[in-house]
Amino acid sequence: MTRILTKPNDLSSATEPGGLGRRDILKGAAVLAASAAFASGSEARDYGANAEPQRYPDPDIVVIDPKRFKAKVGNTSIKRLYTGCLWAEGPAWNAQGQYLVWSDIPANRQLRYLDDDGHISEQFHKPSNEANGNSFDTEGRQITAERTRLVRYEHDGSVTTLAEQANGKPLNGPNDMVVHPNDKSIWFTDPGYGAISIYEGKLANTGSLQPYQKEAVYRLDAQSGQLTRVADEPFKPNGIAFSHDYKKVYVCDTGITHYPQAENVVWSYDLDGQKLSNPKRLIDMKLDGKSGFPDGMRVDTEGNIWVGAGWVGPGYDGVQVFAPTDGARIGQIMLPETCANLCFGGKKRNRLFMTASQSLYSVYVETQGAHFC
Repeated sequence: MTRILTKPNDLSSATEPGGLGRRDILKGAAVLAASAAFASGSEARDYGANAEPQRYPDPDIVVIDPKRFKAKVGNTSIKRLYTGCLWAEGPAWNAQGQYLVWSDIPANRQLRYLDDDGHISEQFHKPSNEANGNSFDTEGRQITAERTRLVRYEHDGSVTTLAEQANGKPLNGPNDMVVHPNDKSIWFTDPGYGAISIYEGKLANTGSLQPYQKEAVYRLDAQSGQLTRVADEPFKPNGIAFSHDYKKVYVCDTGITHYPQAENVVWSYDLDGQKLSNPKRLIDMKLDGKSGFPDGMRVDTEGNIWVGAGWVGPGYDGVQVFAPTDGARIGQIMLPETCANLCFGGKKRNRLFMTASQSLYSVYVETQGAHFC
C-alpha cells in the first residue's frame, strides 16, 4: 500500500459487487453499533510492556456469525509484539526456523521475530531494496517482493532474481506472493506502488499510474522460469492467497488509492492448473456505509478468508474475516492501527500475526492457517 489519493469512506454510494444484501449491511451496522462502546477503548487500549492484563474474553475479537466464525478463543488476548516501524508489511512464517519475517518499507529494512524468546532482529535484512511482501517456498527459502523485482534468498546467503520483467517491460513493482506446493510455482501481484511513491520507493517518472504496464497477477513457473500474466481485472492487485483446497485464488484490489472508479473488493478466480478463470468480486469491504482497503490476506483450514483492512478508523481497522461461499463478513479483530497484512504461524499454525502500520500484533485463534506459510 502507499499514499491515498481518494478517501475510502467516500464510497458509500458505490455498487456492492460482492453480493452483500441489505441483511448483511444491517448486520454490519449492528456490529459497529454494538462495538461502539468499546471501539474508543480499543483506540486507547494500552499495549505497552507494563500495561494491565486484558480481561477475558478480549472484546476486540468480534464474532458476527457464531455459526461460521468459531475461531475466537475466550481466554487469550491480542498482543503487541513490536512497535517502531514506519509502514509494516509482508509477514511470513518460517516453520523450520520458528520465526516471523516482515518488512518496514520506508525504512528499507526487514525485521525478524524469534518465537523461542520473543527477540526482535531489527535489521534482519538492511538494505532491503524497499521490500514489501514475503513468503517461503517448500524448501524454506525466503521469497521477497522488492521494489523492482521478485527475489529468493538462497541457503548459502546469496540472492537470486526470479522476475524483473514481463512482456518485455519492467515490472511495475511486485507486492505479494504465494507458492503452490505441488508444482512450486510462484503467483504474485504487480500493482507498482513502489514506482509511484518516493516514500515507499522511487518514482518511475513515466507519467502514468501504470508505471510500465497494466497492473496484473503473474505466475512464475518453477521449472522453466517462464512468467505468465494470469489476470488483470483488479485495478491494483495487492494481497493474494490460495483457497484452502487450492481450487481458487483470491486477490485484494486496492486500486481506489489511485483510480476513483475502483472499488474496495476481493476478487475470486477458479484455479485450473496454470490458469485462472471465472473472475468475480467475492467480497465487498463496505460496512455501515464505510469502506476500507483490503490489503493482505490468508485463508484458514475451514476456508475462511482473513483480510487486513483499514483507513476507516476504530470499529473497522484491523482484520476482517469472510466466508468463502458468499463473501459474508463473519468476524473481526479490532486493532488501533490500519492492518496491512497477516499470516498464520507458531508451532501449531494457530497464531495470527498482523503487521499494522507501525506495529506487529499477534493473537491465538481456534483455527489454523491452511497453507505452510
